[in-house]
Amino acid sequence: MKVKAIFLALLLCVSHCMYGYAAEETEHDSAVHFERELDSYKPLKNHYNFYFTYKIVHPWWDAVALGIEEAQRQFLEHGVIITYEYMAPPKTSAIDQAERLRKAAEGAYDVIGVDVADEAVISPVLDELMEKGNKVMTFSSSDAASDCKRIAYVGNTHNVEDGAQLTEALCRKLNYKGNVAILVGAEGAPCHEERAQGARKTIGKYSDMKVVDVAYDQDSIENAYELTKEFLARYKDLDGIVCCNMSNPVGAARAVKEAGRDVVIVGMDHDREALEDLRDGIIYCLGVQDCFSIGFDTIQVAVKIADGQLPGELFPEKTQEETTLIYQEDAEDMLRILYGVVQ
Repeated sequence: MKVKAIFLALLLCVSHCMYGYAAEETEHDSAVHFERELDSYKPLKNHYNFYFTYKIVHPWWDAVALGIEEAQRQFLEHGVIITYEYMAPPKTSAIDQAERLRKAAEGAYDVIGVDVADEAVISPVLDELMEKGNKVMTFSSSDAASDCKRIAYVGNTHNVEDGAQLTEALCRKLNYKGNVAILVGAEGAPCHEERAQGARKTIGKYSDMKVVDVAYDQDSIENAYELTKEFLARYKDLDGIVCCNMSNPVGAARAVKEAGRDVVIVGMDHDREALEDLRDGIIYCLGVQDCFSIGFDTIQVAVKIADGQLPGELFPEKTQEETTLIYQEDAEDMLRILYGVVQ
């Protein structure tokens, strides 16, 4: 099958240590839905070839890939072969993403999908591809601009709300008093910017709370670690940090542990180190997105788009996926479910 070596390697090593299917069910399984089945739609062809690109090579998209692979497997059971490219740059770059998309437009792909790195840069590129006759969708964590001609989006449609919920939890923990810094992620990435927007809006509701600094770590743990060290040095009265992607709670927690400071950290998703820090009380809460379902639904929608179907009864223009807030008491179960970690 036409799958890049990076994905094959992930499948061999990640599927055995991440997302443990054999784990005993618990109430926290609702954060990630593994038992997915294809809907009743009958594909018009027996072979589809897709192109997917995303922001950056990162474990978050590895988890999405597992959902993609499961949908691929189920289609194969029905006699439908799904092949695809699933590639991204080592560092977030909208320019790189635009080049990849334009190159993909020259290939023989039924659908081109993208997790948008920068709404302003990529949306016009998607319009350009659509005008040339390509079928284009967005997926994962970031949609294109609202007026983009892309056909559909599968992923998180509530990033502002996720940022607001995380920050509300932080504010409550601080008794609605304190100084807070925000680590955003990649500048221009819709999901990161929207979560930061939700964080600012929430903090703005409380007169005794203040956003003292905002920084972009470019979805890098090391950058988040260094930026958090700068926050801690600059603000001796820093009370909390809102982290808007999967990388920055890891970097922030490393810096806070190293400094021995009492700072409330909230952040996104299911990084193993972040879950361990949640278990150990370094991170207060995490918003876990159902990456598996995002990948699974992306393939289902891509098949329908390839068949010439448009949003409506068969699939919505925006497929909504869930985010679940988890706390310290949930961490051990999540580590066991996702990584097979048993203390």
